[in-house]
Amino acid sequence: MFKILIVEDDSEVRQLFERVLTKNGYTAIGASGGREALEYLARDYVDLVISDIMMPGMDGYALSRAIREQSPAMPILMITAKGTFDDISLGFHSGADDYMVKPINVNEMALRVKALLRRAEMNNERKQKIGETLMECDSLTVSRDGESMVLPQKEFMLLYKMAAYPGKIFTRQQLMDEIWGYSSGSELHTVDVHIGRLREKFKENPDFKIVTIRGVGFKVVKE
Repeated sequence: MFKILIVEDDSEVRQLFERVLTKNGYTAIGASGGREALEYLARDYVDLVISDIMMPGMDGYALSRAIREQSPAMPILMITAKGTFDDISLGFHSGADDYMVKPINVNEMALRVKALLRRAEMNNERKQKIGETLMECDSLTVSRDGESMVLPQKEFMLLYKMAAYPGKIFTRQQLMDEIWGYSSGSELHTVDVHIGRLREKFKENPDFKIVTIRGVGFKVVKE
């Protein structure tokens, strides 16, 4: 049974989330703040973290960054009243995998938790699926309808990273740092070149498309 840590300083909201997740078959653990959450994570394992942002002592951004340092693959869902684009952008850049703005539909929350856990399981298997398109890390292969294509490593990693979070915008610098490395001497234009090659190779793929967000970066959109 999956164990989920809910970090929320409002006890009524925290208990509501716990009830909903328990009803959906999960083990739900509550923490009233970021520091308490880190103390729990230091002594026990969880499969996913749900976190508010505005909390006393340590906010959700700081908690997310701290979790990422210790557990890079831990799924994190932020649920907060802070709903501007800048808030959401900061949430994702702090390490969140998904973001919901209050008031939320708790049934939708359960669906998002399920999707994040499924994605994490596939990542552990080094495989990922978007629509009917399957990506396999060990062979750098993208397959659909019995046809396979082996991609150059950097192209595969770019596509795999963005496809893991459909709709999430990645900046050029973020992709450069994560795919080429922080110490890379490559220019940011290199990202555009690789994105262009991917677009050409998958322009007929009905499962997804790569979209440019002018002045910001790129995202994969599920069709």
